[in-house]
Amino acid sequence: MRFDDFRRSDNIDDRRDQDGGGGGGGGFGFPMGGVGLGIGTIVVLGIVGWALGIDPRLLIGGAEMISHSTQQQQTGSRSGKEGAPTDEMGSMISGVLGEIDDRWTEVFKDSGQRYVGPKIVLFRGRTNGGRCGMAQAAMGPFYCPPDRQIYIDTSFFKQVETRFHGCSGSACQFTAAYIIAHEVGHHVQNQLGILDKVTQKQRQYGDGAEANGLQVRVELQADCLSGVWVNREKKKRPNFLEDGDIDAALTTAAAIGDDTLQRRAGREVVPDSFTHGSAAQRKRWFMTGYQQGTIQSCNTFAAEKL
Repeated sequence: MRFDDFRRSDNIDDRRDQDGGGGGGGGFGFPMGGVGLGIGTIVVLGIVGWALGIDPRLLIGGAEMISHSTQQQQTGSRSGKEGAPTDEMGSMISGVLGEIDDRWTEVFKDSGQRYVGPKIVLFRGRTNGGRCGMAQAAMGPFYCPPDRQIYIDTSFFKQVETRFHGCSGSACQFTAAYIIAHEVGHHVQNQLGILDKVTQKQRQYGDGAEANGLQVRVELQADCLSGVWVNREKKKRPNFLEDGDIDAALTTAAAIGDDTLQRRAGREVVPDSFTHGSAAQRKRWFMTGYQQGTIQSCNTFAAEKL
């Protein structure tokens, strides 16, 4: 991925230099094994536990944490350095966020809407995740809907590069961009009111296959929306993708499919317990967004077959 000419976003809260990750105190506990939990509960998701050496009980649900809880934290989060970081990793993340924000601003403007992008909080180890509780490295990147912020422990991407054999060099950078775009996809859903509607329906269903099925559609739509960004960015910058980038993203999408994670955790594959979709589904919906480039193409809720 070529990102030298990406617009750097200043919407970054860089807490990486804070002792112990900052933000002490408070926070929700998180369940050991996210299967069967709805969006209204903290869902712990991770990425490729078998590749990163993370306890698969933390990761079996998928690739990020989403919380719609309205419980307030007893302590405030401690902000770090505001603005675009200057180190290579921080600069790449800031550039990806800048371009994602610009493309979604264009998409929303075309439909007469206003887009306001999320903030990314960079940290190491752990930090206060606001109304979504304590953010910890083992959770992987996640989006907190009430605060409209994305939390990323940047060592996560280094682990992907060194321990996940699906990418190297530029392809790993694009894999990181795909993951960030997926999280921003949840922010797009939040702005469009999709997450609130799904939460209301899940409360009607309670925990079970129906609630899980709705969450699968939420996650697959976020995969699709990440593909929409790649489509739009490629039109803006035809040469930003390099050989192997798309294949790396598809490899990652397959590796974080619920069926893959369940097998790696030594579990039986149980489709009714899925919260993010199978490897094939995640790849299919990313490619749908990438090939068609529209929000309308990402209507997983209307799809008879995922």
